Parts: sequence; structure tokens; C-alpha cells
Amino acid sequence: MVDTDRIVGAAKDLGGRAQGAVGDAVGSDRDSLEGRYREAEGTAQRLYGQAKDTVRDVADDLGGYASDAYDRVSRHSGTYLRDGRERVQSQVGENPFLALLIAGAVGYGLSLLVNNSRR
Repeated sequence: MVDTDRIVGAAKDLGGRAQGAVGDAVGSDRDSLEGRYREAEGTAQRLYGQAKDTVRDVADDLGGYASDAYDRVSRHSGTYLRDGRERVQSQVGENPFLALLIAGAVGYGLSLLVNNSRR
């Protein structure tokens, strides 16, 4: 979608060029300077519109990339959870005592955090 600033800026730029050329042709310094001013104003507005279009396009692209990444994670999250659960089960089955020690340490750490936050 083309920004309206680009269209209006291009029209001002063209009108300013024409006014400047007419001012030069008839020897009117005022029309010539006014035309150059409108031309510069139009160029600035056109460039501003181009910048807005570029930012909008980049934002749209980033939104698309984020959506794709979310879709990929959503499709594979069940696989990751299942694989993780199976690995934890196998480690606990192979080393039950170590698993109990780790669970106790995690519980103790959580109790310290909860008690410290109440003070």
C-alpha cells in the first residue's frame, strides 16, 4: 500500500519544478524561489512517505516471521515434551537415589525462596 505522503509529495515536487521553471523563464525571482521551496517540500514529504512504507513493510515481515516461528514451535512442542518426559523417566529409572537427592534439593531451594519472600 502506497502512503499518501508519497503521492502528495510527488505532486508538490512536480508543481514546484513547474513553478520554478516558469519563474526562471519569465524572470520572476519570487516564483522561482517559491517553486524551489515547494519542490524541496515535496521531495521531503515523498521521502517521508517512502520511509513510512519501508517501516510498515518491515513490521509486516517481522510479524510474518514471528507467526511462522510460533507455528513451528506449536507443531513440535508435543514432541519436545514427550522426548523430555521419556528422558527424565529413563534417568530416574537408572538412578532413583540421585533423582531423590535432586528433588529434595529443588524442594529445599524453593522453600528458601518462599520463606525469604515473606520477610
